[in-house]
Amino acid sequence: MRIKHFLSSFFCLFLIFSIISCEGIIGESDSQSFQLVSFFDLRDRETFIQLTNVESSGVNVHVQIFDVANNCNENDFFDGYTGNDTHVYNLRNIETNDENPSGVVLPQNSYGFVVITLTQGLQEEFFQALIGNFRVIDNNGYEYRTNMLARTGYTSLFEEINPDFTFNYNVQGEVSLSDIVGFTATGSFFENGTFEARAADLTEAWALVDIDILDLNENVFSCRNVIFACTDQDNPLLEELLEYVSNTSKGSSANVASFEYGINDAVPHSKGGELLCPGNNIEEGFVSINVLNWAGTGGMYIGLNNGNGRGSMDSFWVFNRCLVPGSCEENGMMM
Repeated sequence: MRIKHFLSSFFCLFLIFSIISCEGIIGESDSQSFQLVSFFDLRDRETFIQLTNVESSGVNVHVQIFDVANNCNENDFFDGYTGNDTHVYNLRNIETNDENPSGVVLPQNSYGFVVITLTQGLQEEFFQALIGNFRVIDNNGYEYRTNMLARTGYTSLFEEINPDFTFNYNVQGEVSLSDIVGFTATGSFFENGTFEARAADLTEAWALVDIDILDLNENVFSCRNVIFACTDQDNPLLEELLEYVSNTSKGSSANVASFEYGINDAVPHSKGGELLCPGNNIEEGFVSINVLNWAGTGGMYIGLNNGNGRGSMDSFWVFNRCLVPGSCEENGMMM
């Protein structure tokens, strides 16, 4: 197992399932892209998204906001940026780049994810025009802040390398709460070459994963299967999703599906949601996420905070199957 050490006791991990290289390279928003993805939360929190056009020419973007509490129905608007232009969207009061109302007013307790995509076609000269970052500020005083990660290709990471994802965690600095947020979506290319995400149809966008927790001695504690989907426990389509995943996953299933989870009993969810590993009390270790089946594409944000004044964000890593001799060649992949 490859182990990555963090300099900070507080971190949040963010991943996006849109890698097209077998080398396990994660798209980073300080490398430009045609599409960026952000988490947002207005449940006793504020969210700000900063977007920059790094090109000298103007570009147009499509901003799509998916609210989990509203069955992930889409709220959207279009916006324009001049060359080397930057704008900050306040999700509580969303204005366009020219400071006019966007037409989107989110409910008080909205939460979910935001997809921002170039709209004038994916010509080569505009393919890497966007970078961005976001801030989620909790009323209790802590803050999550990170670069928005970028989509690096047209296909899902699962389709390319079907990896295991790994992140570490601990309770140093009085860390006591976690936010494991996973978005799932599907989409299509239109005749003009643009890409649009969709999330409301739960059977088209989900990820079934098996969870294990490892302590620092790499003893493995088996947890349970969970589903990441754009849903909460009040969604009337939840039972339909659970049954659909069970029927299409070759014997694998889960009895819980959610947009967000806590890690375990030692580091539960910030909003009292479901846990990846209920009954487990390991305070320091690693979470292994093995993808069993999926539909669409998606991403995950993983955060830690102390429920008071501290919280932070960092990156994650993915197991590189190409390190295993012959594994890439057997799947038609090359180093």
